[in-house]
Amino acid sequence: MVKRHTSDGTESPILEEQESANSEKPKQLVKYGELVILGYNGFLPQGDRGRRRSKFMLYKRPVANGVKRSRHYVVRTPHSSQAILDANQHSISYTLSRNHAVIVEYTNDEDTDMFQIGRSSESPIDFVVMDTIPGDKTGEIKVNQSTISRFACRILCDRINPKIAKIYAAGFDTSRNIFLGEKATKWQENGREIDGLTTNGVLIMHPRGSFCGGEAKCGYWLETSVGGGVFSLRESRSAQQKGQVVEDATNVLQDGTLIDLCGATLLWRSAEGLLKSPVSIIIFIIFSHVESPHLIIINRTKSKRDLEKEIDEINAGRPQCPVGLNTLVIPRRVSPNENEQQPYVYLNCGHVQGLHDWGQDKGTGSRKCPICLEVGPVVKVFMGLEPSFYVDSGPPTFAFNPCGHMATEKTVKYWANVAIPHGTNGFHAVCPFCASPLSGSPGYVRLIFQDNVD
Repeated sequence: MVKRHTSDGTESPILEEQESANSEKPKQLVKYGELVILGYNGFLPQGDRGRRRSKFMLYKRPVANGVKRSRHYVVRTPHSSQAILDANQHSISYTLSRNHAVIVEYTNDEDTDMFQIGRSSESPIDFVVMDTIPGDKTGEIKVNQSTISRFACRILCDRINPKIAKIYAAGFDTSRNIFLGEKATKWQENGREIDGLTTNGVLIMHPRGSFCGGEAKCGYWLETSVGGGVFSLRESRSAQQKGQVVEDATNVLQDGTLIDLCGATLLWRSAEGLLKSPVSIIIFIIFSHVESPHLIIINRTKSKRDLEKEIDEINAGRPQCPVGLNTLVIPRRVSPNENEQQPYVYLNCGHVQGLHDWGQDKGTGSRKCPICLEVGPVVKVFMGLEPSFYVDSGPPTFAFNPCGHMATEKTVKYWANVAIPHGTNGFHAVCPFCASPLSGSPGYVRLIFQDNVD
């Protein structure tokens, strides 16, 4: 037992419970990374609840739950086979014909953690993802027929090397099974391991270059299979013929990898990439006994609070409307109500003003800018508040066209050059904060405030 001296010189025992509590400090969780859904500016309209969130953090589990391929065999009646009926056995059933299927059994893997993503709210799904509706979300919007699979994909993270996270198409259901029916695209070459694709596919795009360095370029969209292979895109989203094998590509997620589930697109940010993300630098001056002070520089990941502070800094400059001469205030969240202090940007010239009737064309909705006389659309200005979408730490001096979400110059330029899958075989660039398709060329505008006029 540890003792301590009191003020009167006697010894007093320290409670063993206190000593035990101090020695059992909680260990820091190991973070693999995070998945962020494009189109939600840091929050879901109905609120982040449970497994339905705009962002999902992947941490090392207390006990490994990953699986790895063990053996495969041919059966005539897959739905009545022992592997399918055993609720404790992970398996994938590839149905080749009515009386011919290949069962692939999976066994526990102590070296990996598995996370599953899909539309289903059943317990095997860790991150519930619904179809994304473009534009600002002010309430619950339901889709009549979703194109996202109930068990869309799974990610296996390496417990020994947390930097490695691999993505696979399809996820295991409540019976720990994956079924690929007769119509699903599948193949088995020369009697080797069988593989296949899901109906609408799981597409991935790795950035070329460092995502958080601000110099990354848009990569190529590829498709990952149930077994983790990587292929070129099919002719259309659900075509029967698979693409070509891409030998130099991998299903290992990189910082900035995009994952498209045909209805929602997710951004993968690795733990290592987040540590290298745009940072805020804080300098503390500490005076010691020496003549010169010491400077300590602390770097930390840019957060939503940092972005809100940038809003406060812009508002502190008291930007004014040149017509109404009133002070403008950038809000932190979208509001359906009209506010005379709400800033608007003229998307053809970038001048930021308040809401007024000067130069308005009631027939087209376009307005003539009173400063430069440029005619074009006008939209409210809002801050992009999801820090994971930023690729640099510059000031938010640009806005996407046509939604008006503010971000840094390198951020808007990066996303304006990323083609997001749309429909069966279409692609278009979108604002990552609201998923609105970008308009015009280049799809963004430089903001010009009338501020600091005092």
